[in-house]
Parts: sequence; C-alpha cells; structure tokens
Amino acid sequence: MAGLGILLRLRGLSRRTKIVLLVAIVIFLTLIIGVSVGVTKKNKNSNRIARFEDNYNITWAPDHFSMVNGGELVDIMLDKVSGAGFGSINKYLFGNISMQLKLVANDSAGTVTAYYLSSLTDTRDEFDFEFLGNTSGQPYILQTNVYVNGVGGREQRIFLWFDPTADFHTYSVLWNQHQAIFNVDNVPIRVFRNNTALGVPYAYNQGVGIFSSIWNGDQWATRGGLEKINWTYSPFTASYQGFGVDGCIYTGTADSCLTGKNWWDQDQYQTLTSDQLSKLSWVKQNFTVYNYCTDFARYKPPLPECGSDP
Repeated sequence: MAGLGILLRLRGLSRRTKIVLLVAIVIFLTLIIGVSVGVTKKNKNSNRIARFEDNYNITWAPDHFSMVNGGELVDIMLDKVSGAGFGSINKYLFGNISMQLKLVANDSAGTVTAYYLSSLTDTRDEFDFEFLGNTSGQPYILQTNVYVNGVGGREQRIFLWFDPTADFHTYSVLWNQHQAIFNVDNVPIRVFRNNTALGVPYAYNQGVGIFSSIWNGDQWATRGGLEKINWTYSPFTASYQGFGVDGCIYTGTADSCLTGKNWWDQDQYQTLTSDQLSKLSWVKQNFTVYNYCTDFARYKPPLPECGSDP
C-alpha cells in the first residue's frame, strides 16, 4: 500500500498514466494472492490423512461398520448375525499396497480377519493375509497365500512377534514385475519371485482390488476347527487406518503400469537387500508354523519356486 502512495505522488506522470499503472499493480497483486491461496489449498489437501471414502467402499453389512474421525479410522464387526467387508474403488497393477490393522482382542478363536489383493476373476491373481484368531493368551497366526491364474495352494503360516491387538501395525505387499514382498511393519515375512523362467506363472497382467473382511471361520481357523467361536465375546472388532494407496491404477490394460518408471520398478526393489534377507531369515527361523515348500507329503517333489524363492 505504501508503494501505491508513492506512485500517486510521482511527478511528471499524467493522471491517465498513473491510473493505468495503478490498475496494473492491483491486477498483479491479485494474481500473486490468488496463486498463494491456491498453493496453500493444494498443500493442505495433499497433507490430509486419507479417509476411507477416498479409496474404498463398504461391500458387506454396512450396519457392522463404525467410522471414526470422518473415516480416518474404521471398525468392522462380526457377531452372530453377520460379518462385514469392504473393497477398493479402483484396481491396481503393482505398487506398495498397505493397510494398518489392529486385530480382534481377547478370545478371538474361530474368527478370521482377511486383508487381500485379488483380481476376482476365474483365473484370479491374489495375495492374502489371513489373521487366524486365538483363545485368550495364545498368539495369533498369520497365514499368507498366493494365487496366480487361479491356482493357489501356497500357504505359509507364522506367529507374529508382537501383540497385534494392542496397537496398529502395517501389513503390505510391495509388488512389481520382479517380485512380491509380504511385509509386516517393513519386515519381510515372505517373497514370491517372478519365476516364469522356471515355468511358474507370475501375477503381472491382471489388476487387483484391495479387500478386507471379518467372518466366522471356526470350521477350520483355530486348531483345525477344534476351537469354536465364543459368542459371549461378540461383537468381535477389527480396526483399520491408513487408507492411502500407493499403486498404479489399472484401467483395463497392463501397458500403463509396465513402463518401468514407477519408484517400485527401480533396481533396488528388484531383489531383496542384504538387510531384508537377514530379517526374512530371522522370521523363518523363529516364527514359522507351516510352509508349503517343506510339506513333502503334500508336494512331492516341491513346487519349482521353492528352490528359488529366498
């Protein structure tokens, strides 16, 4: 404003010239203010915590959902009437797909909380996390599985090295053209490599949705079905947060996701680092419950990838 006063007091300029200069300055300042406001709004939006509605829809039993903080946190519930589930709005082909979960506390025997990526086709590609409930005081079992072209049968089971009911933990799949790494809090617990050279199919051309659900699995989930759900503890609640998705949106063809230009395509993500190999070895040695690769009664000889995957 002081600058405008100086302009108005300048001598040697006609009144018309002063008015023209004044209008030009006002327009310039308006544009600057507008740009500043636009950047602030953009930064504010980009820093906003992702909410459920940004990337997900309820797919099963909306009356068994509870939204907290405008959808920044979601609870889903299982009772005698129903379980509940949700799925992503988009499908994805490659990326680092993650979610933060806090599992059912206390006596959760017979319950299954599933978090998985699936193409939901007859020849489905799928990466599964299944959290198998327990009786009070017993550790949760995490079962993972991989389906490619509709064929699964690649179950692995581990105990978790922490209480997954006490706080949120991050479960993710870093998936690219070379490998799919199952991570728990950035600790690799499993790797499925691209072993097409060995004749093993790999998931690289079908987009997958992101899904989660809680349901009654007491026919098999806890001690092979010996432990049934104790409904006096219901409703059983699993909690979720971290609804952002860092992946390539699948639009019907794989081409746009096969450019090799995304961060997860770069050299350092094509194999495990020495640190990741060390952590994976630690998990396998200390927490393995079951591995299809060592089930020689079931697979004789073992499947081809068993000699290649770390």
